[in-house]
Amino acid sequence: MSRKPLAAARGCREGSLGLMNVVFISPHFPPHFVHFVTALRERGVTVLGLGDAPYDALSHELRGALTEYFFTPNLNDPDALLRAAGYLTWRHGRIHRIDSLNETWLEVEARLREDFHVPGLLPAEILRLRSKLGMHDLFKQAGIPHPDATPARDAAHVKAFAKRVGYPLVLKPDVGVGAAHTFKVKSDAEVDAAFTHPLPGYAAQAFVRGAIVTYDGMVDGDGHIFCAFSHEYGIGIMEAVNEQRDNFIWSHRELSPQLDELGRKTVAALGLRERWFHLEFFRLEDGSYLALEANLRPPGSVLPDMMNYACDIDVYRLWARLLTGGSVRDFQYTRKYHVCHTSRRANRSYVHSHAEVVARLGDALLQHLVMPPVFQNALGNEIYLTRHKDLEAMHEAVRLIQTTT
Repeated sequence: MSRKPLAAARGCREGSLGLMNVVFISPHFPPHFVHFVTALRERGVTVLGLGDAPYDALSHELRGALTEYFFTPNLNDPDALLRAAGYLTWRHGRIHRIDSLNETWLEVEARLREDFHVPGLLPAEILRLRSKLGMHDLFKQAGIPHPDATPARDAAHVKAFAKRVGYPLVLKPDVGVGAAHTFKVKSDAEVDAAFTHPLPGYAAQAFVRGAIVTYDGMVDGDGHIFCAFSHEYGIGIMEAVNEQRDNFIWSHRELSPQLDELGRKTVAALGLRERWFHLEFFRLEDGSYLALEANLRPPGSVLPDMMNYACDIDVYRLWARLLTGGSVRDFQYTRKYHVCHTSRRANRSYVHSHAEVVARLGDALLQHLVMPPVFQNALGNEIYLTRHKDLEAMHEAVRLIQTTT
């Protein structure tokens, strides 16, 4: 373990709590999360980083925003984290908030909150709200339409479930990220084949054919949603992972009233306060919606940047304002553009070269990014971020980028 003290925090801006200590877990990854850290620092917060990357590996921008950084090689080691947070408390006083905004570390931050009496979601709540079966029970209790699910205890139990709801089924880890280790079974024989090896901690869910749309945003300390966005996936993440297909994700300029109503009902059922949310729904052919899952974090990849580009706002600073007690109820925004996240894979050959794509997209191209390796299985090796006022122009850009030879 090592630690690196930095310069003292700058003076607090109007609207911040002042002398506020925030522990930010894994501030270096994903890379764009540096903007959450710099936004907190702008508001006078003492930002204390706790991460598994050596200090020298941090970007110059991140090092400049952190008041202190504590390196520990394994963020899954509870004793090491307890010592690290204890040290930071000894150095800086009471910790007011602990966050990572990252699915991987939700349980870690919750344990530290409990250990240091910090407000926010605690381990029991995280366990219930991250579990697919826990979500299933919550949706059922709240009257939120959702696909039926059951624990995948063994092949016989799953086949009995299929007899009731029909094939195909989706088998997935009860607690998982990004459709990893998720697959479809279409018959009793495929269930038997799946259980050739144990599947501990798995759930079986009725397969739903529909578009996946999200309901993303933030909720204040009173449970009021003060910003909401919706994104749609060209194909499901499970298909993108298992079939290694290109995908694209785009933002809607208008929220479906039915989706907005169901999203608000789901956030209320989750009991979230002072937090990001990322909800996924199926939109069926008849226009109705089924809840797929709830995530207690910002949407993945660079979707926070897409929100900024869609509305010409800064959700990083907006979150920092929320966390430091600033007013967010009067926040105003307009969804001006469709912003699209279009992927390419290294093992495919495309009709149009990168140089040709860049030239033809012109001002519609916002960014071209190489994805970190951990995201490439689900999201492709590289992405193009584009924005458009017209939906057909957006789809034309997707075709330009993704048409293969």
